[in-house]
Amino acid sequence: MPQALIRGHDHYYEWVTQDPRQLRSGKPVMVFLHGWGGSSRYWRPIAQALAADFDCLLYDLRGFGQSQDSLRASRDVETYTIQSYVEDLEVLLDALEISQVFLQAHSMGSTIGALFLNQYPQRVQQAILACSGLFEYDEEEFRQFHQVGEWVVRLRPRWLAQVPLLDRLFMARFLHRPIAADQRRGFVSDYVGADAVAALGTLLSAVSESVATAMSAEFAQLQTPTLIVSGDKDQIVPADSGEEAAALNPNIDYVRMAQTGHFPMLEDTSTYLQHIHHFLTPVTC
Repeated sequence: MPQALIRGHDHYYEWVTQDPRQLRSGKPVMVFLHGWGGSSRYWRPIAQALAADFDCLLYDLRGFGQSQDSLRASRDVETYTIQSYVEDLEVLLDALEISQVFLQAHSMGSTIGALFLNQYPQRVQQAILACSGLFEYDEEEFRQFHQVGEWVVRLRPRWLAQVPLLDRLFMARFLHRPIAADQRRGFVSDYVGADAVAALGTLLSAVSESVATAMSAEFAQLQTPTLIVSGDKDQIVPADSGEEAAALNPNIDYVRMAQTGHFPMLEDTSTYLQHIHHFLTPVTC
């Protein structure tokens, strides 16, 4: 499987193109960022649908999916910050000799993506941030979240992925509409397989005072044309928070998808694709 050594850590990546025999066709590149506890696998249906117009680059964030590197991986949660993943992406693009991309990201990946857009604006032509938005810092709520999160991260025996019907229970809070069984099982497998230190480090960094207080300014200063897509039934990143972020900047378009939760790209793929095609059409035509 393709691996790139990025800042001392092995990263799994794959190309999704119209012709599977070609890694690159010369089309514009779209890079995909997944969310916490997941992997790039859930982006494959969207990448396949966009392969007529883009060479799609999927990769697993450090410590997640197939980007496992236990021999070299740091055991310090403070090395798994959101900012560190921004830097990983920049080095990955350099390693693959990609100067400019379109960017599509989801949930925690959208936070990484928003920071990347401001730090490396010349490298992204357009961006789509799914399930992204603002959230207010509340010291007590964040403290409780971190306590529960650490408990959840540490209690993930791998046999959980084999428990019948667990995938339905696990995904219930994330979804408003059903998704395919193999997708549900994939999420559970990725969740139990994520590196514990990476999972805890990213959780503590993504839901933190520093990120919460910084994101208003990050969204306000975006120069890259960006589309935020929210699921109107999302219990993880409420749609109102995405609309608030979009209202800060005329460079941000906003779509609230009806009857979808935290994975609108999988819960209503055809509508999701219509929205992003409409957003991308002026550039890709």
